[in-house]
Amino acid sequence: MGALKKALKAFENVLPQFLVVLILVAMALAVLDTSTISFILGKDTGAWGVLVASLIGSVTLIPGFVAFPAAAALLQGGAGTVQIAAFVSTLMMVGVVTIPLEIQFFGKRAALLRNFLAYGFSLIAAVFVGWVMNQ
Repeated sequence: MGALKKALKAFENVLPQFLVVLILVAMALAVLDTSTISFILGKDTGAWGVLVASLIGSVTLIPGFVAFPAAAALLQGGAGTVQIAAFVSTLMMVGVVTIPLEIQFFGKRAALLRNFLAYGFSLIAAVFVGWVMNQ
């Protein structure tokens, strides 16, 4: 019974964030049609699309349980696999928004190094996903 209460409490804490992000994604998908998503993040955008997706992911603060459904919606809307891999991996690993807090706890050098390495690894992971998906 204690575990159920904890789970319900966790659900109550997450629900407002989840709903806000879902509403924002739904609004974005309503405004951006398939051709616009394909133009910005489509498979044919190549390195520029990966760069744009990685920069958006780096500055966005979305929990993982919302990021993956959003990524699926973007894929269905015409985004490329490599671009979405870059978006999701930077979203999970790079924290431009949280860098002041990281600097406060870990120091400037460590925070910047961690984010720089995470960004680089995210791009490597995106290229790897593209390679696997094209096999």
